Amino acid sequence: MSDDSTRPIVIKRKKVVAGGAHGGAWKIAYADFVTAMMAFFLLMWLLGSTAKGDLQGIAEFFQNPLKVAQQGGAGSGDATSVLQGGGKDLTRQSGQVKRGDVQAKRETSFSKEAQAEFRRKEQERLETLKADIEKMIEQSPQLAQFKKQMLLDITSEGLRIQIVDEQNRPMFDSSSADLKPYTRDILRQIGKALNGVSNRISLAGHTDAAQFAGGEHGFSNWELSANRANASRRELVVGGMDDSKVLRVVGLASTVLFDKNDPLNSVNRRISIVVLNQKTEMAILQEEGPESEATNEEAVPPGLKLPNSGKGTAG
Repeated sequence: MSDDSTRPIVIKRKKVVAGGAHGGAWKIAYADFVTAMMAFFLLMWLLGSTAKGDLQGIAEFFQNPLKVAQQGGAGSGDATSVLQGGGKDLTRQSGQVKRGDVQAKRETSFSKEAQAEFRRKEQERLETLKADIEKMIEQSPQLAQFKKQMLLDITSEGLRIQIVDEQNRPMFDSSSADLKPYTRDILRQIGKALNGVSNRISLAGHTDAAQFAGGEHGFSNWELSANRANASRRELVVGGMDDSKVLRVVGLASTVLFDKNDPLNSVNRRISIVVLNQKTEMAILQEEGPESEATNEEAVPPGLKLPNSGKGTAG
């Protein structure tokens, strides 16, 4: 018998572990889970920082993308959208509003409110000044007789006080800048009252359409109206008004007629004193050309009956 029959038989069995080739599958699953959580929190953050209008735009985009693309607006490349699609301002922070933008909007809002409140108080001051001057005229026997010649109204420039001629009661000597005694009294009383407000004033002289006759060569209604306005300024100062309150003195000749239907009417000869509001004052100081008397429509105030024409005398 051969020796091979006595040798032991060795049997090798290989242990097979199920799924042994996929031992790293949990890592992939965990990475997918982390990615999904990151996407979820990113979505929550975007929803929390997006305005209601933008959310509606985004929702409409997914419901009908073609319509949004055709109409434009939020969600279709608008630079103001949280989900940026382009725009000129590439420095804009995505998903939130810059603090500087919010602060600027707040300051602008506060500034507008402050300006509106200032204009309201300024309007009240001018209305009070108007009432004070009207009361002064009523209570003064010296001024009451000239009541019809003093016209007060509120315009876009401020409180306007016009002193007009009457046929038998002119403010100045004919063709001259010399004031009548009663005109001096009127102006001095007004000058005293004007110190009640801090607003500065503008004076304008007006003539009728009659051509100036006599005087130096080249002297016309332009020079006459300017001289009369400056003479009125001097009387306001004599009455107690601070000279620094005067911002503008102009002569407009017959370019702005009070009675446009009758250029020779005596009412066209007048002195116009305007207590300026802040807007007009700043426009004059900045030389931006405010709405001047030459461009304003000087309509006759309601209830005013024009005096009879005083024709034939220049100025």
